[in-house]
Amino acid sequence: MTAPLIALRGIVIREILRFVHQRSRFLGALVRPLIWLLVFAAGFRAALGVSIMPPYETYITYEVYILPGLVGMIQLFNGMQSSLSMVYDREMGSMRVLLTSPLPRWWLLTCKLLAGTVVSILQVYAFLLIARAFGIDTPGWGLLAVLPALVASGMMLGALGLLLSSVIKQLENFAGVMNFVVFPLFFCSSALYPLWKMRESSVLLYQICSINPFTHAVELIRHALYLQIAWQALGWTVVAAVIFMALAVIGYDPARGLMRRKAEA
Repeated sequence: MTAPLIALRGIVIREILRFVHQRSRFLGALVRPLIWLLVFAAGFRAALGVSIMPPYETYITYEVYILPGLVGMIQLFNGMQSSLSMVYDREMGSMRVLLTSPLPRWWLLTCKLLAGTVVSILQVYAFLLIARAFGIDTPGWGLLAVLPALVASGMMLGALGLLLSSVIKQLENFAGVMNFVVFPLFFCSSALYPLWKMRESSVLLYQICSINPFTHAVELIRHALYLQIAWQALGWTVVAAVIFMALAVIGYDPARGLMRRKAEA
């Protein structure tokens, strides 16, 4: 194996082992969307009816509608967890050692991104299996068809986490990021409510939701679960992933980003 592939294998295995050994992280990743699915959805079911809309061919329950949004929630919070682990590794020194290896920095960050995406996909499939056990079914082939969508959305949200980790200097600042980045991304999207309902209440809010990259990630997952391809959502998700990753690479560039700021400090 060449050195880049050895680095990729090592980083992916390290992230998977870290995930396996942190049982609380796995449970936390499942409890959060399950509460929304089994508790909040039950309360909102009567107040929020969902009409026929693509990719659905008939009226659906609210639980069915929010399932793709909760899948996106898992990947979003996994991306933020990866961001937190990057900040921690940087403070402890292990990330600095990794970045000083002879391999290109963009490749090391890509390996980290791929490893986080693999972990998020494992969490998603565990959640989908639990949701099926509670009677929330999707087309059988949808579980397989959604895999490419999960890769695209996971890489986009993971790249966002890498970008944030290049900006956050201390672990104490992570809570602020959660409040001002993660929650607006989630609530100003189509994860919990259809965009046409947003437009009925506020045109400005509808426009914000329409340009939110998390909205496109959720719609990509939603259509893939029903064996359809949302080309516009796919395009915006890929564009957002490329932009976030490019900014993250710049942020970790010793000449312009993180390491220079460290030296000046």
